[in-house]
Amino acid sequence: MIVKKLHFPIYIFLLIISFALQSCKKEQQSILKTIDNSNYTKNITLAEKYINNQEFDSAFYYYSKIKSNSNPNKDQSKIIYCLLKLAYIHQVHGDYASSESNATEAIQFFQNNTDSYYKVSIYNILGISYNNLYDYDNAIYYYNKALNLSEDELQKAIIKNNIAVIYIEKHDYQNATTILLPLTLKKEVTNNFENYARVLDNLGYCYFKVGNTKSLNYLNQSLKIKKQIKDDFGITTSYQTLSEFHAKTNPNLSHKYGQLAYEKATKINSVDDRLKSLALLVETSIGNESKKFSMLHLHINDSINKVRQKAKNQFAKIKYDSKKEKEENLKLKAQKAENALQLEQQKNKNLLLYFIVGIIIMISIFISNFLVAKNKREKIKISYNTEIRIAKKLHDELANDVYHTMAFAETQDLSTSPNKEILLTNLDTIYSRTRNISKENSTIETGSLFVSNLKEMMSGFNNNEVNVLVNGIDTINWTTLESNKKITVYRVLQELLVNMKKHSQCSLVVLTFQKNEKKLQIDYSDNGIGATFDEKKSRNGLQNVENRIMAIKGTLTFDTKSNKGFKATILFPI
Repeated sequence: MIVKKLHFPIYIFLLIISFALQSCKKEQQSILKTIDNSNYTKNITLAEKYINNQEFDSAFYYYSKIKSNSNPNKDQSKIIYCLLKLAYIHQVHGDYASSESNATEAIQFFQNNTDSYYKVSIYNILGISYNNLYDYDNAIYYYNKALNLSEDELQKAIIKNNIAVIYIEKHDYQNATTILLPLTLKKEVTNNFENYARVLDNLGYCYFKVGNTKSLNYLNQSLKIKKQIKDDFGITTSYQTLSEFHAKTNPNLSHKYGQLAYEKATKINSVDDRLKSLALLVETSIGNESKKFSMLHLHINDSINKVRQKAKNQFAKIKYDSKKEKEENLKLKAQKAENALQLEQQKNKNLLLYFIVGIIIMISIFISNFLVAKNKREKIKISYNTEIRIAKKLHDELANDVYHTMAFAETQDLSTSPNKEILLTNLDTIYSRTRNISKENSTIETGSLFVSNLKEMMSGFNNNEVNVLVNGIDTINWTTLESNKKITVYRVLQELLVNMKKHSQCSLVVLTFQKNEKKLQIDYSDNGIGATFDEKKSRNGLQNVENRIMAIKGTLTFDTKSNKGFKATILFPI
């Protein structure tokens, strides 16, 4: 499965609009009636106008300005409302970390009398952010907080459906089904066709993943409802699900649904759904058509990343300008006070200094805590992926050998010399596999033994069928290379060689090391089957290689030609 069964663009749009915009507009109207500040009224009016017209940069500016000019001790509702809108804008642009930051900040301003609409909206936004940041436990935690505070039955049903989607993401289809099945019987859901169709779609997907024959009926019923109400976003998702459903049993039908999904996603200008649909088309296509879809996927993905990064930089600048404007206003007030009274001026300067220092300290603490939490999540994710990889190797490579050896020992006469020899050979093979798995996941020595360990690792892939040649490794001054880059070199080469062993069917591998100005260049080439091997099986390994190289500000170039081997060039600064 290459496309996860989630509807994030739809959920973000529907849920944020329904909770954040509709609910909070009631609060905004209340605020407008009680606030007698012309500047605030002007700024909030402009902010609402721009966000309704999807002019997010201008809306972001005015919400930031209102928040910056609000008194934290008196204007908690205004600050929460602005932070809610800022979090929503970040989510629209795919910046879930910043969205989480704004929503978390809003919680600090909650009071006992804070309206539940605000709290439900903030917790729901946090649930969506953590979902997209793959922190599923926190996502479920905040969805449950929103659920407990929600007073509307349809809202509760929508949040429950969101929680079910998290369990689907965690592959816990039993819990997801337990939540979804009762929702199909609630009149609040069945009377709301959009949400009813989504619940049916998610339930059908759960049944599909556990092999329940009811699956296709639910998926088709969901698609039928979406077509009746002309829900183009929902139709796109249904096409994607049906493409995945038929991928193994009916590739042609799977490809057809993938094509329909891509056309619908293009019509509604949903970039994320276009990428998911293209991924399905790549998997169900062959030859030049598969290559065409792959190139289109890469192009769209690169474009959207650039757009989102540009928006992120722009919002950061708006925040900075807003803060700078506030500081300039404070300075002007201080100058006016200086003209009136020297002593009062000194007092104001001191207060301003304390304020700035306090802000800097708060920002520093926040950034520090955020980075620590982010680093912790990344370590947990890396550890989890490592555990999965080791478990897969134990299951795929070691378990079968152990089983066959046990069967041999139980059924054969071990008193004969040939059978003893076979048993010993099998045990030696099991030992070798166990040692290799241990080495692949052991701590890497980055000191004086690094080069010898690297050579030993590469030579370990030599056997009667494959010859690994290494050139120029001793010409590199490894002592000047940073430890993290040594680890990256070791793991990347290990990943490439493991990928070679599994898929390339080659007989010769050449690894060449050379210093290219102030960069280290490593060329990998083999005489295997190149692009004709099963790219689906090797994709995860090559993606890991690319991610590691990018982490040290390097580049990775692949060169695959059918029946002409596989080549890769690694280049990074030293």
